[in-house]
Amino acid sequence: QVQLVESGGGLVLAGGSLRLSCAASGRTFSSYAMGWFRQAPGKERECVAVISWSGLSTYYADSVKGRFTISRDNAKNTLYLQMNDLKLEDTAVYYCAATYYRGSYLYTGPNDYHYWGQGTQVTASS
Repeated sequence: QVQLVESGGGLVLAGGSLRLSCAASGRTFSSYAMGWFRQAPGKERECVAVISWSGLSTYYADSVKGRFTISRDNAKNTLYLQMNDLKLEDTAVYYCAATYYRGSYLYTGPNDYHYWGQGTQVTASS
């Protein structure tokens, strides 16, 4: 079992930046591949970025590639999402999630993740 708590969301002008953090507690954080997902009103939850347990492999959705960076600090049990050049369409509730699936494959489906945080709102305005 692992507990996840996101922070760092807020209101920002389009073109601005935010850094989300996800603090993990419980079983060994470094055992889990981690992901950031988001859900806008009326839309399905979508994968934004994924990082392997080691931090050596990452995946990004096309919509955020080149603007967002996922990283982790296993010594601090913390996952990060640096978001630059935010666009109006990035507005959503952002969730961090952990999967206990092992191996080199990076899972991007919400159903492949077993532990979720409560979410943090990110709003980009014009």
